[in-house]
Amino acid sequence: MTDERTYDVVVVGAGSTGENVADIVVRGGLSAALVEAELVGGECSYWACMPSKALLRGTEAIAAARGVSGASAAVTGEQDVQATLARRDSFTSSWSDDGQAQWVAGAGIDLVRGSARLDGERVVVVTGADGTETRLAATHAVALCTGSEAAVPPVEGLRDVDPWTPREATSAKEVPGRLVVIGGGYVGCEMATAWSALGSTVTVLERGERLLANAEPVAGDAVAAALRGAGVDVRLGAAVQSARREGTEVVVTVSDGDGPAEEIRGDQVLVAAGRRARTHDIGLETVGLEGRGYLDVDESLQVRGVPWLYGVGDVNGRALLTHMGKYQARQAGAAIVARATGADVDLSAWSPFVATADTEAVPSVVFTDPQVASVGLTAARAAESGRPHRVVEYPLGNVAGSSLHRDGYEGTAIAVVDTEREVLLGVTFVGPDVAELLHSAVVAVAGEVPLARLWHAVPAYPTMSEVWLRLLETWRG
Repeated sequence: MTDERTYDVVVVGAGSTGENVADIVVRGGLSAALVEAELVGGECSYWACMPSKALLRGTEAIAAARGVSGASAAVTGEQDVQATLARRDSFTSSWSDDGQAQWVAGAGIDLVRGSARLDGERVVVVTGADGTETRLAATHAVALCTGSEAAVPPVEGLRDVDPWTPREATSAKEVPGRLVVIGGGYVGCEMATAWSALGSTVTVLERGERLLANAEPVAGDAVAAALRGAGVDVRLGAAVQSARREGTEVVVTVSDGDGPAEEIRGDQVLVAAGRRARTHDIGLETVGLEGRGYLDVDESLQVRGVPWLYGVGDVNGRALLTHMGKYQARQAGAAIVARATGADVDLSAWSPFVATADTEAVPSVVFTDPQVASVGLTAARAAESGRPHRVVEYPLGNVAGSSLHRDGYEGTAIAVVDTEREVLLGVTFVGPDVAELLHSAVVAVAGEVPLARLWHAVPAYPTMSEVWLRLLETWRG
């Protein structure tokens, strides 16, 4: 027996992106159904942002105390692993979504649990755990917010060793004795930092020549040096050839291209080698679209060629970050409401209906020690785009607020300046606790604030934000 319902908008995927789309359209006077096959709140709440940062926070706090003479004397023991894991569990509500489901109901959104597939124009069929079907018809729009999932590369035997993906790495109940991390991007570096601090012997295998390949080179170099200083074995140029289990051990065969292959042994292996869109088996073929890959969307997140369908968040591949998914949700929700009510949708740059920050002003933080906080273009991307630019660097340790923050503070601030318009294209901070410096850079980049104007944004003394003045002085020469 099939239950049939009609809503103005059907949102598939109840992660933070889907929750925000549904909330915005309901606030705009439309009705909405929110469909979820797993936990309401999605990846960020249970297997990504929240648990990973909870795992890292204790290590950050200890490092901060040890970095200040006088305070360091108070650090007389080691991190309590079980207490850290228990605190992590508290931030995931022990993987219960009762609280978030209550929020959905309170927001006036109907929650439908089950696996969803498109079934032609504006129709979504949801199959519940008991096999019952619910057919949801959308009067105005369907928003696909199904996100992304870990990609496991086609390495011989890798799937057979039951590897961790980021989900298992952030939710593990015990510290692995030896952890082999495949991939030196954001997830690989953060999880190497976390589990090493909690007692695991960690090896990082990165195929490229630098960690954090998409960041400024100084960032990857600084994180690699810090990981090595913490006892992590960081292997660059390491191509994984195969994996196998021998009893309780995982054996990973690696080649650096110069000598014979080497075997790395561990108790667990984490695959942190990228993501792929969750677009397989959701019925895209029923509306004339390919069944795999990221969705091609316009500036209002509308899927090209299918005007009633929206692809919001990781599913479109534009910026795979929680905060950018929520940003896109605000833009898509506003556009859906406008179109449903007959209002004009302005698709010019920086209008309330379009997503442009997810290409020009994307902020991100890597919560290693040192942290890497960045927004906008790196110098390499600015060069690739052909934009006239100049790179300005300043050592963060030379700022009075930094030396007060931590003894022997080391870090770097990098600004990529458009030399024709004299505005910032991108900013990167590398150093302890630089995440809190980032939003001022986001405002400057997204607002295209002229450098001449930034001279009048006076940083308080003595704070780390004084680095802004030093960057401007360096720019002026």
